[in-house]
Amino acid sequence: MSDRYQGFVSSPIGKMLAKNLGLPSPTPLERYAAGAPLVRGTVVTGGQGRLTARLPDVLDDLDVTWTTDTDTVAGASGTYKALVFDATGVTDTEGLLALQEFFSPLMRRLETCSRVVVLGTTPESVQGSERIAQRALEGFTRSLGKEIGRGGTVQLVSVSPGAEAAIASTLAFLLSPKSAYVSGQVVRIGAHGAQEAGPVADWSRPLEGKVALVTGASRGIGEQIARVLHRDGAKVVGVDVPQAASELQALMKELEGDHLSLDITGKDAPQRVAHHLKTEHGGVDIVVHNAGITRDKKLANMAEDRWASVIGVNLTAPERITRALLDGSVIADNGRIIGVASIAGIAGNVGQTNYAASKAGVIGLVESLAGGLDRGITINAVAPGFIITAMTAAVPFATREVGQRLNAMSQGGLPVDVAEAIAWFASPGSTAVNGNVVRVCGQMMLGA
Repeated sequence: MSDRYQGFVSSPIGKMLAKNLGLPSPTPLERYAAGAPLVRGTVVTGGQGRLTARLPDVLDDLDVTWTTDTDTVAGASGTYKALVFDATGVTDTEGLLALQEFFSPLMRRLETCSRVVVLGTTPESVQGSERIAQRALEGFTRSLGKEIGRGGTVQLVSVSPGAEAAIASTLAFLLSPKSAYVSGQVVRIGAHGAQEAGPVADWSRPLEGKVALVTGASRGIGEQIARVLHRDGAKVVGVDVPQAASELQALMKELEGDHLSLDITGKDAPQRVAHHLKTEHGGVDIVVHNAGITRDKKLANMAEDRWASVIGVNLTAPERITRALLDGSVIADNGRIIGVASIAGIAGNVGQTNYAASKAGVIGLVESLAGGLDRGITINAVAPGFIITAMTAAVPFATREVGQRLNAMSQGGLPVDVAEAIAWFASPGSTAVNGNVVRVCGQMMLGA
């Protein structure tokens, strides 16, 4: 669905009105197309630390054009698509000056929809002045994300000691158009024990040979998750309620996948899912808990069935299915469990105490399992903000417009933005990316 406001302010008269009235003028975001290079343009690297010597090999492996000659860059006339700064060598607060020295001369040289990535050390892994300095990087990146403009994004990637070899999949995502609606985020690599990244033979199809379960797959965000995972090489097993069986079957036929029609809140649903995956596919590599519902009312007016249905679909079912798959060893080695939370679960929302509780619970599921998984299995979650879907199209116009503009990009995201973040978590190269909740929200201004 299109953003009519964005279309209007892109017109000649709209541009004039937006400028004169001080209205937001969203930049159309670049998104990834199958077969395109990960980065169209040059990446400038800088800084000194544990990752400096490794970066050239990583960028070469991703087929990214890069340069480190910052003296020449600062005096040259070209523009750049991305900046990557290794701040793992910043061990005290005086060392933070290196951020200004590297970024200030280059910020005006960035192209539209640029990417900035700062590489740091997980603060909990160091002490004293180094911990203070590394924690300061979060404020730097979040603020820069709100001033970069023109569709640009800024992220902090905190890499634990011992996880230096596991950064490729995260850089592939954050430097590319796949992360179009992700900004101001902190990604932690190796926070739950450094693990070797799995091999990625082809960055254009990193999920080749993998089996992916997607609940709520027949439409909306779930449909896009299925499409993106299929694009990346996975065999998709779509799950949805019997009422959506025809849509689900048609989609899975198009994607050469498999389908299972059932109510995930059913008493025997976890066992049915586990049995189907084991007997039909020999197990599963990727589990995406996308199915979700809303039953909004202020708490004073909320009936028990509204509360119970939302908690049941959004939270209890993912927990029960996950435990059944883990207990039955249905999830393969280096497997992935991915939840779909929400900004509402982080910041809250009027009339959504049930929904916000369920989505905060998804984050709790990540936190409860991340440190105890073995065999290279990981669990992470995405937390979407305002995503333009058929559901949000039914929101009253004024509320919808405000919801879309209250982020650093002044626009809503698309279902594919959520799907791309899930595909990054699903990558075999993301073994050390565990226990993260990444917001896909264009960096909301309030509450999160």
